[in-house]
Amino acid sequence: MSKKVKVSDLVAEFHLEVICGEGGLKRLITVADLYRPGLEMAGYYEFHPSERVQILGKTELTFFEGLSSAERMDRMVRLCSPADTPCILISRGLDVPIELLSAANDTNIPVLRTPTSTTILASRITGFLENKLAPSTTIHGVLVDVYGIGMLISGSSGIGKSETALELVKRGHRLIADDAVEIRQTADHVLNGNAPELIRHLLEIRGVGIINVMTLFGAGAVRNIKKISVVVKLETWQQDKQYDRLGLDEETTRIIDTDIPLVTIPVRPGRNLAVIIEVAAMNYRLKRMGYNAALQFTNKLTESLSEDMDDTE
Repeated sequence: MSKKVKVSDLVAEFHLEVICGEGGLKRLITVADLYRPGLEMAGYYEFHPSERVQILGKTELTFFEGLSSAERMDRMVRLCSPADTPCILISRGLDVPIELLSAANDTNIPVLRTPTSTTILASRITGFLENKLAPSTTIHGVLVDVYGIGMLISGSSGIGKSETALELVKRGHRLIADDAVEIRQTADHVLNGNAPELIRHLLEIRGVGIINVMTLFGAGAVRNIKKISVVVKLETWQQDKQYDRLGLDEETTRIIDTDIPLVTIPVRPGRNLAVIIEVAAMNYRLKRMGYNAALQFTNKLTESLSEDMDDTE
């Protein structure tokens, strides 16, 4: 089901002045893109994206003022006619044309106003709508910031995710979410994770109970949101399973519509998971910088074998 934002949410967030159309504040905004109807003021409505929030700034209204009375009425009636238009927003605190008020009242379209400049307003509203309308999901796991890399630790219940996160926090890293991670996918396929409000900064340790990480370790031990870069899957060690020992097989897992690198770590007594996750984070950073230790080792091994074969000939 697609997400939607009400016009009233926009009014509350940006303290917009409602000029008319209060009965239409429950209209839904379904896309994050905004639109400045400049061509429409000139009479071209062939490809008018009416489902977007319509912004009238100084440029549009200055051109509009130069039209004849009949043209002005025609432009505003056509602007307010589509049933899916959520609202019309006037920037810079400009005066609202009487033709717009008349047409908006007839169709119950909210006309809003703000003193903010058009460019700044468009940027802020776009960011707000992209966040609210972004595809999202909630995943069972723990999200930690390790050396600036967002590591999402997943695995079955009781395998040690929270205990590993606690050890990482003690080693100077930061907790974002424990148990439930809310994930939003931005327009450029970046996954951002955060904790639900109710359990923010909390960590559940079996045998101890719920602890507040910020209270125990300070404000530097937590953060509210982080981009997810790597998924670490903890699983019980299986004797008959072949695990990747070189790191050449780069696995990925899909969250929403984005593929994320996946590191599978087998768990058994004696393994220091916190240190392994730290190394996985540092190795990921090195790969982004162009250094792949496994690939270099393989290339050197291939060169060495080739030299040995040449010597035997």
